[in-house]
Amino acid sequence: MNVSEYMSKLGQQARDASRVLANCETAQKNNALVAMADAINQGRAVLKQANQQDLDAGALKGLSPAMLDRLELTDARIDTMVEGLHQVAGLSDPIGGITDMDYRPSGIQIGKMRVPLGVIGIIYESRPNVTIEAASLCLKSGNAVILRGGSEAIHSNTALAQCISAGLEKAGLPATSVQVVEITDRDAVHQLITMPEFVDVIVPRGGKGLIERISADARVPVIKHLDGNCHVYVDAEADIAKAQRIAFNAKTRRYGVCNAMESLLVHESVAKAFLPEIARMFAEKGVELRGCELTQDLIDCETATEEDWYLEYVAPILAIKVVASFDEAVAHINKYGSHHTDAIVTENFTTARKFLRAADSSSVMVNASTAFADGFEYGLGAEIGISTDKIHARGPVGLIGLTSQKYVVFGDGHIRES
Repeated sequence: MNVSEYMSKLGQQARDASRVLANCETAQKNNALVAMADAINQGRAVLKQANQQDLDAGALKGLSPAMLDRLELTDARIDTMVEGLHQVAGLSDPIGGITDMDYRPSGIQIGKMRVPLGVIGIIYESRPNVTIEAASLCLKSGNAVILRGGSEAIHSNTALAQCISAGLEKAGLPATSVQVVEITDRDAVHQLITMPEFVDVIVPRGGKGLIERISADARVPVIKHLDGNCHVYVDAEADIAKAQRIAFNAKTRRYGVCNAMESLLVHESVAKAFLPEIARMFAEKGVELRGCELTQDLIDCETATEEDWYLEYVAPILAIKVVASFDEAVAHINKYGSHHTDAIVTENFTTARKFLRAADSSSVMVNASTAFADGFEYGLGAEIGISTDKIHARGPVGLIGLTSQKYVVFGDGHIRES
């Protein structure tokens, strides 16, 4: 069987499974999720062994430390997957809910019913935990899913797929509800994104290059964000100690994630009090600093170029700019940022409210680390991805983002007279 035939087979199986899932009871979906969690918990040794094969192969291929970090399945990350499955099982099922009911002058009653999207294709790199996050949210929202992970995580994803299949089988659901592409041929991606007869939505998760290619070539709607150039702005009325804790966490919690701070903006009136200590903190963590001229007057750092303001480093590198005003900070964020997540640190409530309106991002924060821009932290159970688009879904995409609505009309023998 060639790649085209293989992917068409997956697509047809997913479409068939989606019909079953659309009418599946909530309890059955929850039973499958809990069974998946049990299988993962009991299969830790096998999962970690498979993951080590991927880590060893990745090291030989010269993957960066940030990429290897994304790839690794630690006990803590396995715990998070298990907890995430249980949390999704505990969430309210959006499918079938009817809202906005209203009577029309004709006597009919009209409302909107929440329904699944159908079949979702997920394309992602490195992070094998995405396999579980995607499977759980798609299943709970009544969607079938085709998962295409990166070749660097093939052993990890195959092992996780076995846990997923075990959970589906135990709950009596079609094994084809969640399918992992088992071939590493790159043409599989092209086939997946050009099958509108089988696939309703594509969600790419990975580097900017991957997402740009998929967005350009797809014949299926895409939910995406291209990069995560996130900012923290330290306002003139910021609590300095609070700002230092927030900025340090936003950058150093993890470097290889899309919610990490990549640019730090500091109001000129507090720069002298703020920058030397935060620079010392970053130096202890080995973070390379690149700054504007005013920044360089206050701390030892490399010169930031125009390109630096646009970059998502996913590495221990940070760009710093001293700004003269709130308006300059917002203008910088809206010009150079990726509309992902941006935060302000300030004790002025009016300024905070102004920032919430002015920053054109999918998540905007006040006095909190950008690291919180995550579906799990938002109470979504997990996330399928983060969208910086403005149509259908924006920000972390959880259960509701994986559904649509259709109009429902109730009558009692009503006919239209004119």
